[in-house]
Amino acid sequence: MKGLWTIGLLIVSNVFMTFAWYGQLRLKGQKWFDELPLAGIVIMCWSIALLEYFFLVPANRIGFHGNDGPFSLMQLKVIQEVISLLVFTVFTLVFFKTEALRWNHAVAFILLVLAVYFIFKK
Repeated sequence: MKGLWTIGLLIVSNVFMTFAWYGQLRLKGQKWFDELPLAGIVIMCWSIALLEYFFLVPANRIGFHGNDGPFSLMQLKVIQEVISLLVFTVFTLVFFKTEALRWNHAVAFILLVLAVYFIFKK
């Protein structure tokens, strides 16, 4: 159960982080956004990223085997990276229609799945 909670919290945290890092790129052309100074954009993105920490920190605390969770530190990191790239890919395909999923992206994802497999090998 802790494993599922960890993965769910990591997914939510990565949604917030993806919007913080890349969502602002989609707002170009909005009058209110274009008038913001760079510092204002950074503060806006940081505010979104702060929400990410409310999910990431508990995910790592719940999931880490040092806190009676099911995952080692290395496993947590690899899981987080795979989730991050999956969330980013969905985000890109939904919000940036000019981006395309190519064969090399598919190969990279396969290699990431292999990374997950090997990180869990004893």
